[in-house]
Amino acid sequence: MKTDPQIDFQGMEPSEAFREQILTQFKRFEDHYGRLTACRVVVKGPGGRHHTGGLYDIHIYLSLPDQREVAVERTPHLDERFQRFEFALNDAFNRAVRQLQDQVGEMRGKVKLHEEQPTGVVKKLLPEDGYGFLESADGREIYFHRNSVQERGFESLELGARVRFAEEQGEKGPQASRVTPLGDHAPE
Repeated sequence: MKTDPQIDFQGMEPSEAFREQILTQFKRFEDHYGRLTACRVVVKGPGGRHHTGGLYDIHIYLSLPDQREVAVERTPHLDERFQRFEFALNDAFNRAVRQLQDQVGEMRGKVKLHEEQPTGVVKKLLPEDGYGFLESADGREIYFHRNSVQERGFESLELGARVRFAEEQGEKGPQASRVTPLGDHAPE
């Protein structure tokens, strides 16, 4: 990085121990991307704020080439783990690293491609037993349990309904871990 990170403490006295922990975490950024142009970390102490009293709030701002930025500004929810500085610091830096990885990927022309979930058709329903079977696009029979059905639920499924599903290997073969109805039926 071209300049040292700027560290601001608000609502609390500056702490050399906290500053050292921040600088140690900052090295993670350089491991992922050494061309940061600026970094600012704001530590808001667990003062008497009405909504987040007793919690550390850490904001991170990174500048990259091409006017790209990473900003972690979310105020923590009422989660007592944020009463510990180390937890709040790790949470903020983990979120910043994920955003930095996305920005660097875009800069390098890499785009995340999400694999499309497979679709299938409900072929058997056993409502009294709480399960059924799908037929996948490649003709395989895949078990699913009532708890795997999203949205309107198992009771709303009908034979022939098209669904999108996530497949995993169960004890007795393939099974759908998440079944989402698509709202239409397979052609007859």
